[in-house]
Amino acid sequence: MGVTDKMWDAITTVIKMNDKVERVAAAMVAQQQKIEGLTERVIRLETALEIALSRGGSEKRVR
Repeated sequence: MGVTDKMWDAITTVIKMNDKVERVAAAMVAQQQKIEGLTERVIRLETALEIALSRGGSEKRVR
């Protein structure tokens, strides 16, 4: 295997690694967005729970 072949293999490997890194980064962004959405939902649920608990339990529950 000559120097040119080794260089070509190295460049090909770097390009493949770059593609994998970009895919992982995109997946990480999507996961972060899902986490942020879930965090917002938890905050809303906590707020609703605090409001319900502050009212006491004497009111009728709405179903």
